[in-house]
Order: sequence, then C-alpha cells, then structure tokens
Amino acid sequence: MTAQDIHTHWIKASGAEGQDGMPGATFPYWSFTKTAIAICALKLVETGKLSLDARLDGRPYTLRHLLAHSAGLPDYGPLKAYHAAVARRDTPWSREKLLEATQVERMLFKPGDGWSYSNIGYLLVRDLVEEATATTLGRVISDLICKPVGLETVAFWDSLEQSSALHWDAAAGYDPRWVYHGCLVGTASDAARLLHALFAGELLTADILRAMLDRRSLGGALPGRPWTRCGYGLGLMSGAMDGVGQAVGHSGAGPFCVNAVYHFPDLPDPMTVACFTDGFDEGVAEFAAERIAQTQ
Repeated sequence: MTAQDIHTHWIKASGAEGQDGMPGATFPYWSFTKTAIAICALKLVETGKLSLDARLDGRPYTLRHLLAHSAGLPDYGPLKAYHAAVARRDTPWSREKLLEATQVERMLFKPGDGWSYSNIGYLLVRDLVEEATATTLGRVISDLICKPVGLETVAFWDSLEQSSALHWDAAAGYDPRWVYHGCLVGTASDAARLLHALFAGELLTADILRAMLDRRSLGGALPGRPWTRCGYGLGLMSGAMDGVGQAVGHSGAGPFCVNAVYHFPDLPDPMTVACFTDGFDEGVAEFAAERIAQTQ
C-alpha cells in the first residue's frame, strides 16, 4: 500500500453524503478520540456530575484547562524512549512508569497562562469520567455517544484481536494500551457521523457546545499542512483552511496511519468530512479533507 490509500466519508447539512475507499474498513481514530472524550466530559458537566471550572482536588488546574491543553502538563509524545518501546512492540509501560518518564509534576506553566498539547491531560480527563460514572470510558462513550447517534462500528480499542481486524496489516500486534487516554476504532462513515451529530446539536446543549467551541488562537499557517489559522477549543482543533474557511474537528496520528475528521461550517451547505490514510503525515489526511470540502 502507498500513502495514498485514502478512505473518506462526507456528510452535508442538507443530508447528502458520499464516500470513497472501503466502506466497511475500520481504522484507529487516534486523537479524534479526544473529541469523543471531551463530549462525554461535557455531557457530565451538563448533568452536574463534573464541574468545568472548579479546581480538581489537590491540583491547580480545572477540567476546562485539561480539555483545552492549557493545564501546563507535559506530554509523552516527545519521549524517544516511548516511541522506541512502541516500535519494539514492548509491553506498554505501567501508569507509574509513564508519569515518572514524563515528569508529570513538573508544570510547564501556570494553568491558563499557556498552551501545550498533552496526552497526559486527557488521561486525567479519562480518570475523571470513569470516577464520575463508576464505569469504563468505553462504556461511557457507548452510552452517551454511540447508542444515541447509532454508531454501530465504533468500539473502544482494548485488545490485540481488534488490532488484527483493522484495515492496515501494520496494525497487527499493536497494543492499544500505548494510547493512555484510550482510543476508538471504527469506520470513516461513523467518524463523520459522530462529528456531524455534534454540530447538528444531537450531543450537547447549545450552551455547552459554545463552551466547547471557544477557541484559543495558536497562530497561522503550518508548513506542509492546509491550515491558514490554528487554534484549539475543548477537544477540538479549530482554525481555517484556504478556500473552505473554518475547520473544526481533530487530526490524529499513530505508528502506521493518520486521520483528519473536520466540520466546515462556512460552506454554503456545511459539511463534515472524515479521511483516513496510512503513513505518518497528518497533512495528507487534512489536505484530502480540504479537497473534498472544496469539490463536493
């Protein structure tokens, strides 16, 4: 396979939709899972089970800070030892080893005073969701998102058997526990339906959705990617792409594939697009999503 093995699905606000690639193929959602985690956390805010702006017990940051990557926490993404261990197919590190390796107590900045992408932050959000519901994150996502929207292929990825069933052969043997905040798998069509449902008002109240969309500006164009303006909300990458205006959703990347799932609200008929491809360059999937938004 080549890096152009692209699988896509798009849905317009008018109801029109289309796809390209293998309709039944399943893929890791990688960091698009953060959007689902954020939706679940915010639904728990709606019901009073979590607070968005109260400081967490014994910590200087809030749920809002964690969801927005503004808590000042470090990340394991830059760790060479982490990527080497994944490549060797080692047994995933314990939580204790992970937190020690990232020096999690070493705050990068005072909460709210900066921005730094942190998978550790979303691990802590997972903790909060599971504590508030007394069940697993996978069950919460199923109950609060998948069942209401009818996402039949979306599942929480927690076994090597699921890895072997994914579209790309390179997935076989990958242990999903290396994604510490958890990772979903599913089809491109269900990824598009999940984000489409969010913007159709099917998952959150209007007030909470506005809070989710409240973005922090993070700069302009990125080399090799379609962004002309970048920002981040709560579990949502948010900015603009040339020729299509606003783009809100999430990209994701792992050892063998990448994805881009975005809503384009400025189009005459607003559209949600999901793109999945092999390789390591998120820009390939993002450019594919931008092209679909421009041409369909």
